[in-house]
Amino acid sequence: MSSESPLSTLGVNSEKEPSKTPFTDRPSHTPEYDGEGRDAADGPFLSPRIAAYVRRFETQLIEYNLEARGIERVQQHERMKKLTWVSYLQAFLLWVSINLAANNITLGMLGPVVYGLSFLDSALCAVLGALVGALVASWMATWGPVSGVRTMAFGRYTMGWWPSKIVVILNLIQMLGYSLIDCVVCGQILSAVSPNGDMSVAVGIVIIAVSCWVIATFGYQVFHYYERFAFLPQIIVVSILYAVSSSKFDLSTPSSGDPRTLAGNRLSFFSICLSAAITYAPLAADFFVYYPERTSRVKLFSLSLVGLIVSFTMAFLVGIGLASGISSHPEYGAAYSRGAGALIVEGFGPLHGFGKFCSVVVALGLIANTIPPTYSAGVDFQVLGRYAEKVPRAIWNTIGVIIYTVCALVGRSNLSDIFTNFLALMGYWVAIWFAIILEERFIFRFRTGYNWNVWNDPSKLPVGVAAFVAFVVGWVGAILCMAQVWYIGPLSRLVGEYGADMGNYVGFTWAGLVYPPLRYVELRMLGR
Repeated sequence: MSSESPLSTLGVNSEKEPSKTPFTDRPSHTPEYDGEGRDAADGPFLSPRIAAYVRRFETQLIEYNLEARGIERVQQHERMKKLTWVSYLQAFLLWVSINLAANNITLGMLGPVVYGLSFLDSALCAVLGALVGALVASWMATWGPVSGVRTMAFGRYTMGWWPSKIVVILNLIQMLGYSLIDCVVCGQILSAVSPNGDMSVAVGIVIIAVSCWVIATFGYQVFHYYERFAFLPQIIVVSILYAVSSSKFDLSTPSSGDPRTLAGNRLSFFSICLSAAITYAPLAADFFVYYPERTSRVKLFSLSLVGLIVSFTMAFLVGIGLASGISSHPEYGAAYSRGAGALIVEGFGPLHGFGKFCSVVVALGLIANTIPPTYSAGVDFQVLGRYAEKVPRAIWNTIGVIIYTVCALVGRSNLSDIFTNFLALMGYWVAIWFAIILEERFIFRFRTGYNWNVWNDPSKLPVGVAAFVAFVVGWVGAILCMAQVWYIGPLSRLVGEYGADMGNYVGFTWAGLVYPPLRYVELRMLGR
């Protein structure tokens, strides 16, 4: 194996210093405490024998140039030594590779199919919704270089030690859920291109799950290196899909429904597309913790934002276009009845054999979309507690892959329901959490900032009572104003025949209103 680190091509000086470990090694230790006066790396909850096995496993990872690091903070001397334009470009390419994927194409289909919106209405709601969500995700990404801690560990500075675990559980459900959706879409596409559809959807699910497990287990270096180039085949085949299918896009049929119902449907689809983007916020900083502290936050924010918007726009619009043609082209309707992935294959239909090849490329592009949540899930499991922290990230990655693979195999026939019920629901908690994070930063830490050395010390972190109460209040508002197939909130029901999904906005607002006074009282009474 070459001694050159993959990240050296991203502007990283890969020369090893005698007293400092490379990126793939465990961090050379600055003591970080577990809240009881002990070094968190000593494994206070593990027997010496089990601790020895864990250390041996991590040593094997390091010997094979894999990342053994979990949630430990990345110290300054362990980060990129050289920050170049390539390093900044990587931020743009990362998001393009992640998002220019079939799952976002199928998400765009929901506008015309589920909400009865025209091409124009669907396009405006999708792009503007993605823009709002991308602003949040891009801002959160800038905290990686500043702090050197993972996103969920950063959340402890607002939510506190114990309440933050609730957020971590929600984030794990979200990430594994998105991975489940990716696996199902991949399986649908590969099944559709197989002769007579003979290949089971289950085979495609297993293919993408195993591929993502391998790359995510290799860790940060291989993950970033893969995402740097993964966008190339995707941008080519998606452009081809536009070219061959655009003649069947229905650009003239208006949206259906009375004015109130139409307004509700527009808002609901806007919310789903917003949720697709905003749900990157709880893991965005994870991808940039190896960037040095001197990284320009403006450049990182801007490039992340552009990467997210470009990729979401391309994926959403082609999905909306394909779905708009269902009513006027029976072959599209027949394909969609077999699954959203089959409609993508049908869009390549005029190209015959080459179209099937392009469909396979689109399906395999979901690997790039599934790797980030798979990787971050391994880190986030460790945030759940001291015991979980001692389990190597690679093992948690393996457990996460097993969970979402089994769930995908079981739920592969209900992708549309999963999309409409799951995505918006997951967006609620992120919007609420972000409101609290934002106010903590600009109201209570505007002058004092953060002490990054106490990220793992419960006695120095906020107690989190104010954040927890605000989080619950935000959820109450979200539930009252949500609009899902299985439940429509009493306030949401007032808008149109099917309600309007306002959970994101009301949850954000309610949490934002109650958090400042509660936090002020918490600081006065508890001092932290």
